[in-house]
Amino acid sequence: MTLNVLSVASEAVPLVKTGGLADVVGALPEALAPHGAVLTTMLPGYPAVLAALSKRPKALHKWDSLLGEPARLLAGKIGGHALLVLDAPGLFAREGGPYGDATGRDWRDNWRRFAAFGRAAADVAAGAVKGIAFDLVHAHDWQAAMTLAYMRFAPAGATPPSVITIHNMAFQGHYGADIFAGLELPPYAFAIDGVEYHGGVSFLKAGLAAANAITTVSPTYAREIREPGFGMGLEGLIRGREAEVSGIVNGIDPTVWNPASDPALPATYTARTLARRAANTLALEAEFGLQPGNGPLFVVISRLTWQKGMDVLLEAADHLVGIGGRLALLGSGDAALESGFHAAAARHPGRIAVRIGYDEALSHRMLGGGDAILVPSRFEPCGLTQLYGLAYGCVPVVSCTGGLADTVIDANLAARNAGAATGVQFDSVRYQTLADALTRTVQLFHQTETWRGLQRAGMKADFAWERSGQAYAELYASLVETP
Repeated sequence: MTLNVLSVASEAVPLVKTGGLADVVGALPEALAPHGAVLTTMLPGYPAVLAALSKRPKALHKWDSLLGEPARLLAGKIGGHALLVLDAPGLFAREGGPYGDATGRDWRDNWRRFAAFGRAAADVAAGAVKGIAFDLVHAHDWQAAMTLAYMRFAPAGATPPSVITIHNMAFQGHYGADIFAGLELPPYAFAIDGVEYHGGVSFLKAGLAAANAITTVSPTYAREIREPGFGMGLEGLIRGREAEVSGIVNGIDPTVWNPASDPALPATYTARTLARRAANTLALEAEFGLQPGNGPLFVVISRLTWQKGMDVLLEAADHLVGIGGRLALLGSGDAALESGFHAAAARHPGRIAVRIGYDEALSHRMLGGGDAILVPSRFEPCGLTQLYGLAYGCVPVVSCTGGLADTVIDANLAARNAGAATGVQFDSVRYQTLADALTRTVQLFHQTETWRGLQRAGMKADFAWERSGQAYAELYASLVETP
């Protein structure tokens, strides 16, 4: 049986991306195709998305007033798969990012923008477009969560079962109670089992309460969000729906992330030709202005935020240099952290180098030339950089949380003896634990055969989308069979 699924999200590669959400949404149609699920992706009509459509895209449906704005639904393609775009100029035709202006400040009307997006998706799911029907709706994060609330509280017709995926519980779409009237929901939706949250409105909470199933992007994160430290205030709801919560690890695209064929690398290589990585390391040192050294070259490709543990890494930067390591960092975020890493680079010229911003090709070169990639996150729903590191033989050094715990096998004695170890894990993100992990990494690096074993084991690990795609397809089938 072929299942037709409407995948609703605020971003998807290659059209619009701010984080890992876009990678997952963009990969799912191809990942699910071999398993009998046909995905149609629905996105907001940002300028970049509209520009990717044909010059005269087909209009499938029109709204005279979608939460006060005229809108239409356009048809297109994304990676050869069906795409629906909500063209609502009053909501999405603006310069800046998907969620904020050029200065990074959130759009003040984000609640209306993504509520309207959810209202439109719910209408589509209920059969608003003649000849198009869906067996299931899959919503992603808070920006798409209101789709499920509208399906529950204000359906425009019979609606299919639904699943919502939490890519990061920290982002929930909280707004004051004053916006409720503008949502055009019935009064009874403003309730503890509806959209209400501590006297206001929570888009994510509304979607979690309405979905038939809830997934996260790793099994460990699915367990962690039941606890206050990770549930971000919604742990009670998650515990109450424990039977409907599961975790499916994200995958990566081996056609994009493959050191054997990566055009961004000065030298390509495989697990059998790891010696060729040396050319990439030399090129990376030159690109960052780093001095050659006998110790490992650590790399960081990350948002510079508290969640990512960057404050603790900054605290441990002097220790990293003191034990013979070097650091190349690519990222942006908190201004104080950006300034702090610049100061660390000034203290250690030739040993620490920083690039503020993001450069996709440079990230590939860092993975192909770096010895170890640091991911000291306080919480990490799944994480993709450690998966890229594994694929490139850039040994992950990670905190033991979320998807990091699920995808990296610590280089303890038993794992090393079994040939299963792929990286270094540490508990509790604080200075001493990270410093100890850095020291252990340097020690392992100087054990050449052991280090090569870590690299080869990581490169053999299978984190392509095949297994994850099958897991999603099985979940979809179970919901359709027993809605």
